[in-house]
Amino acid sequence: MTGHITEHDGDGDEGRRGGGRRSGGWKSAGLALAAVLALGGAGAGWVYWQLNDNIQSVDINSALGDDRPAKPTPSAAASASTPPGEALNILVLGSDSRSGAENQALGGGDSSGARSDTAMVVHLDAGRTEGTVVSIPRDTLVTRPSCPLESGGESAEASNVMFNSAYSVGGPVCAVKTVESMTNVRMDHYIEIDFAGFAKLVDALGGVTVTTEEDIDDEDSHLTLPAGTHHLDGEQALGLARTRHGIGDGSDLGRIGLQHQLVKALLEQIASAGLLSDPTRLYGVADAVTGSLTTDTGLDSLTELVELGQSLRGLSPDAMETVTMPVVTSAWDRNRVVAQEPEAEQLWESLR
Repeated sequence: MTGHITEHDGDGDEGRRGGGRRSGGWKSAGLALAAVLALGGAGAGWVYWQLNDNIQSVDINSALGDDRPAKPTPSAAASASTPPGEALNILVLGSDSRSGAENQALGGGDSSGARSDTAMVVHLDAGRTEGTVVSIPRDTLVTRPSCPLESGGESAEASNVMFNSAYSVGGPVCAVKTVESMTNVRMDHYIEIDFAGFAKLVDALGGVTVTTEEDIDDEDSHLTLPAGTHHLDGEQALGLARTRHGIGDGSDLGRIGLQHQLVKALLEQIASAGLLSDPTRLYGVADAVTGSLTTDTGLDSLTELVELGQSLRGLSPDAMETVTMPVVTSAWDRNRVVAQEPEAEQLWESLR
């Protein structure tokens, strides 16, 4: 059986800035973060500090040192005309970590294993009035660079390995280094949320509504949905985000399309949830997010996350693009893809 979520905004040519699906979620995300700040300042400071302590972080800058792409130097004219700050590139990962009983129940597998199940590079322009989200298929074959390891030493460079193996080998540090190596784009920040965190977020929001045009029946993601409109709970929404078998050609590309649409539906739910007028619900959402969040040390406080969210208030829905890195089937493995050139390089160049 096959299935997909109805596309409401129209399709564009994927792999090109200016030609992808658009999403209005970042303004809503900024509102949610601002609401958390309001909660902390309204006589509930203890809540602020509890949420702040939830966030885990990794010092990626120290681990990678200077062996990475240089940060672009903004021109004086650009700096004067863009008050929110410099352009930012953020690597956002959804991990299938098996740590903890909740993640094991939702993801299965070895309790010691973890991979980057979803990877998106989020580019925000200096004025925070335009942005691009680029999904990197986990099945992409890449050259994984040598990465520093937590246990000491470094991993060996490896050619023609799946992109998501970087996280398995060296965690967030290796994931960032691999993305920077394949794109020559510096990642200014890193954000990761795990299975349990995503499911809790959906449940805290009261679920999310999606419409499927065809049946979905995927044993691996434990999701069976007949065609039609459904209000999904957290576990079902996670199953939809992980569904790939029976959709399109069964590759990661079909799943990415589902993920783009699920994220849009989720952000629309955030915007309509009335969080500012419901402190209890707001706390549940904020606790679900921060309790399963790992960031770089530049975003490891609620204050820094809120500042980022507030800087996105001028980002309109029509100015946010969602695209997939251009890929073609690998010549030596039909179940894998490789970057399509020169289109992929042209995309990354537009983000530098």
